[in-house]
Amino acid sequence: MAKLYSECTLKQYELNPKEETVDFLLNYSKALSVIHCNNLKFEALQN
Repeated sequence: MAKLYSECTLKQYELNPKEETVDFLLNYSKALSVIHCNNLKFEALQN
């Protein structure tokens, strides 16, 4: 398993997301609310 995730294979993937994509993900994570009730989880987006 260690051979599959060596440093040289990880370095070949350089991600350069657009600023719009980063803003979208940050705003989504800020608006997401997870409510725990007993053994259930409810996810709500607060617009």
